[in-house]
Amino acid sequence: MAAPVFETCHVACCANRTPHVLSWSRRGLIAFGSCSSVALYDPQEVKIAALLNKHTDRVNAVQWVHREDCGPETHLVSGGSDNSVIVWKEHDGKFAAAAVCSGHSGPVCAVDAVPLRSGQLLLASASSDSTVKLWTFSDGAAECLQTISFGSSFMMDVSLVLLPGSEVPVLACGGDDSKVILYVQLNGQFQKVLTLQGHEDWVRSVEWAAKDGELLLASCSQDCMIRVWKLVVKCAPQADASAEEGAIRMKEDVFEVKGNVYAVTLETVLAGHENWVYGIHWQPPVNKGGSMKQPLSLLSASMDKTMILWGPEEASGVWVEKVRVGEVGGNTLGFLGCQISPDGSKILAHAFHGALHLWYRDKEDQEGEWSPGVVVSGHFSAVQDLSWDPEGEFLLSVGSDQTTRLFTPWRRKDCSQVTWHEISRPQIHGYDMQCLATVGRFQFVSGADEKVLRVFRAPRNFVENFANIGGTSLEKLLASTDAASLPEGASTPALGLSNKAVFQGDLATHNTQEKEGDFNSASAQYKESYFHPLSLTEPPPEDHLLQNTLWPEVQKLYGHGFEMFCLASDSARTVVASACKASKAEHASILLWSTSSWKQLQALPCHSLTVTQMAFSPDGRLLLAVSRDRTWSLWKRGNTDGSEPRFSLYTHSTKDSAVHTRIIWSCDWSPDNKYFVTSSRDKKVIMWGHRGSVECVGEKSSADVLPCSSVLDVGDSATAVTVCPFLLSDQSYLLAVGLESGQIVLYKWRPVEDLSSGSDWSKCAETDASQSHTLVVKRLRWRPRSGQAGQRDEDKRPSESGHHAWVQLASAGADHAVKIFNINTLTL
Repeated sequence: MAAPVFETCHVACCANRTPHVLSWSRRGLIAFGSCSSVALYDPQEVKIAALLNKHTDRVNAVQWVHREDCGPETHLVSGGSDNSVIVWKEHDGKFAAAAVCSGHSGPVCAVDAVPLRSGQLLLASASSDSTVKLWTFSDGAAECLQTISFGSSFMMDVSLVLLPGSEVPVLACGGDDSKVILYVQLNGQFQKVLTLQGHEDWVRSVEWAAKDGELLLASCSQDCMIRVWKLVVKCAPQADASAEEGAIRMKEDVFEVKGNVYAVTLETVLAGHENWVYGIHWQPPVNKGGSMKQPLSLLSASMDKTMILWGPEEASGVWVEKVRVGEVGGNTLGFLGCQISPDGSKILAHAFHGALHLWYRDKEDQEGEWSPGVVVSGHFSAVQDLSWDPEGEFLLSVGSDQTTRLFTPWRRKDCSQVTWHEISRPQIHGYDMQCLATVGRFQFVSGADEKVLRVFRAPRNFVENFANIGGTSLEKLLASTDAASLPEGASTPALGLSNKAVFQGDLATHNTQEKEGDFNSASAQYKESYFHPLSLTEPPPEDHLLQNTLWPEVQKLYGHGFEMFCLASDSARTVVASACKASKAEHASILLWSTSSWKQLQALPCHSLTVTQMAFSPDGRLLLAVSRDRTWSLWKRGNTDGSEPRFSLYTHSTKDSAVHTRIIWSCDWSPDNKYFVTSSRDKKVIMWGHRGSVECVGEKSSADVLPCSSVLDVGDSATAVTVCPFLLSDQSYLLAVGLESGQIVLYKWRPVEDLSSGSDWSKCAETDASQSHTLVVKRLRWRPRSGQAGQRDEDKRPSESGHHAWVQLASAGADHAVKIFNINTLTL
């Protein structure tokens, strides 16, 4: 089988904002829901190994089906806001959807499953339609066994287990009535046998563990408490009579199943959290000498931003707090769920904003310190725009989660594989971010749902850490920037939107104030927002990203009347063009800004509705703009004698001459300045230029700009388009088109005399279901250099034919994901 053209290099995404969305398997893979996909994350390789796409709405709950013999799991269950439960089954090392269970009338919020001896799986799912449904799955088919209705109550979590010494399943449900309810399967139907009371607020999570013929059930609640219950098989009644008369006995609840009497007692109440406890998880059983041992180790995660590992003391058996980890300060909310690795050496939580927090302990050192580990991260809402730096060494993205994030490759010392990580969060904002443009190596402009543009410049601390993590020379980097004036870092004042620069002198005064206890200055009172320089050799954890990796804001640009929509900068880094949302011609003007003085140079009026995207030609002489009014415009730079540039309208399409009949979403230039491309909601992609001529656009009379290609119908709204900056070996142009469905398609185009034949376009590759985005592709950008970022120099050389084999394509999707693909041009 031929190697795929699209090779996924990196996926940046994070966990959904729901408690039961994380599950750790014995295969070492962590499954979590990200938007409407299930991501399989490999913490060893520190990368997303696969994405499972089948749900049509947010994934709320994910659970591996753990096997009795502790072997690697072959099934995974997920539930989503599309009201369905999906069973994923492994085949040849890959997971695929084996069955879809539909029947709920509301979003599914919790799932669990247990394998039966018959080879079937028994599944339980809780939904906001106030029901819990039980399903059986075998041979690729699932059927609903029973529906338990709770009237006006909601069940927050469900957990299944088999009663000790029998094949009888028992189901625990915890809900908003503060009770834990137990159901047992009798004669094929689940019947309520016990109600466990004690919690004083909603029960958020329940989980069973089996130890030495007994069952332990942990439950946690919004009353900040965790309760552990013990279920045992009771002896015959007469044995009890010999017990001491005056002994204090725990109250027990009993029930009978098939002649056996089972008793449930409260084992312990764990109080240590100061806020709602959302997640609990037992350490998985370990196989010791052929027998299963269940470690008495319980992990809990709370909104107080901490995770606690609980266990009984050896001497007294009293349950105590063994380890507490978490984050301090910052303005974030706490943890929603947690997991323990199968060997107990790592613990993981996911936070309200989707970030994963991993801590690990030395395997040799059982009582050792826990240290934060490196994880993947990403946006927790739609990604709107992205841009490479001019050298192609890092990628910036902005999203509706109000952040700007910077991703770069990290080459670990003991590993040949390069993995991508977020190493800086230059901007954390109060408005949804919409667009950005890089201006030079360490400077960018961003626009949000506000009327202001903001300019950011990298601090010295970032340049140093970027050199360490990427393995580049710091001297070279500092030589390429004006190093003398770079501040150390940036901090955001309380209730502020602007990042303020922090200089070396500020750090010194801040340290002396801390020693002397002077709390008169504002920055001393709000310590959590204050910058501390970090020396990083590996990507930083989430709490450092939030606080210590901001870039100082150097300028605000005022001039637009509505929310910002798109930005572009020229290759010479002298001009930035910006446009905002517009429903009238007076607001649809493009504004040009000088990057040396940050003054407004010009307003370019032409369009009557929002300008949706802009692109400067590679030689910087022309500015192309496409609009919601279904037309495009070309602006030509006047003087090139070094004074401020002036642009004038060169040509534009009119309603009559426009080939597109719907909004034009995207545009780009060919690397030789001879053609430009437009893509539209009408499913059409068209190349434009001086037809039949070898001259660059703009060198002939303006009336000559015509379609140079046949109309390419891509079958779906074409929301993003980009032309590869390198010609293919047969001198054809390579284009990537992003569709509303989330798919990305590669086309080759070469100019031909006769356009009616349609032979100028050839489709060469498309992303498969697991590589595609699940929602609209918002932006596509080719890396400005060939080769793969982060590879050593010997890996970057052109192939024998003199052409560059590898190119990289970055894509941003409304499904919260940033993806980077490696594309081997020699296979095209």
